[in-house]
Amino acid sequence: MARGEGVRVYDDNGKEYIEGLSGLWCASLGFSEKRLVEAARRQLDLLPYYHTFRGRSTPVVAELAERLIDLAPVPMSKVFFAGSGSEANDTAIKLVWYYQEARGYPNKRKIISRKNAYHGVTIATASLTGLPINHKNFGIPLPGFIHASCPFPYKNARPGETEEAYATRLAQELDDLVTREGADTIGAFIAEPIMGAGGVIVPPQGYFEKIQAVLHKHDILAIADEVICGFGRTGNMFGSETVGYRPDILTAAKAISSGYQPISAVMISDGIYQVIADKSAEIGTFGHGFTYSAHPVCAAVALETLKIYEEMDIVSVVRAKAPLFFEGLNALRDHPMVAEVRGAGLIAAVELARDTKNRVPFEASEAVPAYLIERAQEYGLIMRPIGDAIVLCPPLVISSEDIKEIHTRLGRALDDTYNMVRERGLL
Repeated sequence: MARGEGVRVYDDNGKEYIEGLSGLWCASLGFSEKRLVEAARRQLDLLPYYHTFRGRSTPVVAELAERLIDLAPVPMSKVFFAGSGSEANDTAIKLVWYYQEARGYPNKRKIISRKNAYHGVTIATASLTGLPINHKNFGIPLPGFIHASCPFPYKNARPGETEEAYATRLAQELDDLVTREGADTIGAFIAEPIMGAGGVIVPPQGYFEKIQAVLHKHDILAIADEVICGFGRTGNMFGSETVGYRPDILTAAKAISSGYQPISAVMISDGIYQVIADKSAEIGTFGHGFTYSAHPVCAAVALETLKIYEEMDIVSVVRAKAPLFFEGLNALRDHPMVAEVRGAGLIAAVELARDTKNRVPFEASEAVPAYLIERAQEYGLIMRPIGDAIVLCPPLVISSEDIKEIHTRLGRALDDTYNMVRERGLL
């Protein structure tokens, strides 16, 4: 890719593509927002780098932290900045361990994640990640990282099971898992409100309410990974609001700067902060931080991004566009290979199947979703295949006309794929 303009990118041959995944779920303001370029330039002129060690900070970092605290879906107290979603989630793990140790529960170190979850690729966050491809040949997950069931109604709900009944069953499974492991050994539970890299998996109604009842029962912290869902993507400022999740710790990245600079944030409640602060005062320091934590240029771009969201009323913008987005995708439900369309706001998945009525998938070796992605790329649409689905996450600034163009290009690619499948006798 050589350049970008609006929701489009252009390769080194000049070919145009609608970026249907916002790069990697992050370029929410598209690829040519000059205000973000100017924010970076101003900060480079003023103070191109400084750190946050030994109690130091910068004005832009302080303002960014305050804005994030104001935006948080539940009361939060402090923000720690890092350079990526992986670093943010890695930091969240360390904060859980520090907090539990400080309050006199040194054995509460295990972290429960979920199958199909994605939380990063550091050694610890790849252990949280519940995707086998991120584990194979790396010797992970490490001990102490446990994976509960994936809340995926399409694949895992029982025949005739209501969403509420399915959510109740998942909560009971979590309760049983905690009991087996020992509640005195489990420090936290981490979840994406909507699972992105797992295939845009939307939990069943009431799932998080029931899950959090289990967490409260066993004195387990709740972490929300908002790296993909944060900043308007699901039709609320944070995905936690969309699904009814009330976390003690929240991590964010990607759209915090529209991907223009690498920055992430970890927000923690006051109760957690006070315990950590007291223990740090006792020890003499808080022994965690990165060279580029709260980098002022990154912070300046993130701050300008949040200002743009506020001026646009980004949540209202997404809510206004979502019906058209899903109207066109839901029209594909009549296609003989489309088994389900799911998502929220401006993030969606189209599930493919050999037998849509009985939800029989294609064989992985047949690479049908990958073929569809290739055809879409030929038509100038970039998407991503995940499992049996293809996923979409366009920039939030996309116009109605370009939403319709996504539907057109996707439809053509889907028809080409159907013809290929029939020619090969795969149906």
